[in-house]
Amino acid sequence: MTAAMIDGKQIAADIRAQVADRVAERKRLGKTVPGLATVLVGEDPASQVYVRSKHKACEQLGIASFSHVLPASTPQKELVELVDLLNHDDKVHGILVQLPLPSGFDEEEVLLKVSVNKDVDGFHPINIGKLAQKGRTPSFVPCTPAGVIELLKTTGISLEGKHAVVLGRSNIVGMPVALLLVKENATLTICHSRSHNLPEITRQADVLVACVGKAEMVRGDWVKPGAVVIDVGINHVDDPASEKGYRLVGDVAFDEVSEVASAITPVPGGVGPMTIAMLMKNTLRAAELAD
Repeated sequence: MTAAMIDGKQIAADIRAQVADRVAERKRLGKTVPGLATVLVGEDPASQVYVRSKHKACEQLGIASFSHVLPASTPQKELVELVDLLNHDDKVHGILVQLPLPSGFDEEEVLLKVSVNKDVDGFHPINIGKLAQKGRTPSFVPCTPAGVIELLKTTGISLEGKHAVVLGRSNIVGMPVALLLVKENATLTICHSRSHNLPEITRQADVLVACVGKAEMVRGDWVKPGAVVIDVGINHVDDPASEKGYRLVGDVAFDEVSEVASAITPVPGGVGPMTIAMLMKNTLRAAELAD
């Protein structure tokens, strides 16, 4: 069996096009332009790349963007005050504090300060709390987990009654995507690096979401034949043959698993493009809710 590729680039492009059309329509009707403010603390290279890509997406889709860059030495109080100013800025509909913050910052205090109505990253405790409760709908859902579900739905993969296994339990991906899978009526198992007999657990999955952050951890014999595999991992591995000296791989051994699974996301080009697409969609939604 050779797995079908789930094309995250194309699905993300379709979402971005829909957002761009709706933003253009808002402008035509004289409504406010959706605005996204980013807050970057410190000089982490990966975070800088992520923030730049978000501003580039805003520019392409007609969304206004506002960049705030603070040194790692910024006092906690000053960061919280900046977030509060953005909460009261009518041009800003979404606030994204780039995580993780440098050591020494209280992330929870900062996330609590972001208005629940501008929490386009979906990490405010109220939004996460509603996500965890049956019958409640959060204002916003975390972007990468939302992207995972969107990939599955758009590809026509039914989750109802299926056994979904999430490998990983981070606050950013593992736990929120598990909650979303339950909302889609999947039967859920969460496992992680300290679970016993991991291959036995993952082999039970009809849908396996790998987000553990370890390069090519999931091997071909960890996957049930015909399973759908969503690889959230992005890892650098040394590759002297590459111009950059490294290549990107996921948490899944792609060549092995693609011979067993029925469908799989590649890395890069799978879940990655969905994250920014869902952020743009959330920012538009924030502007619509503010109308």
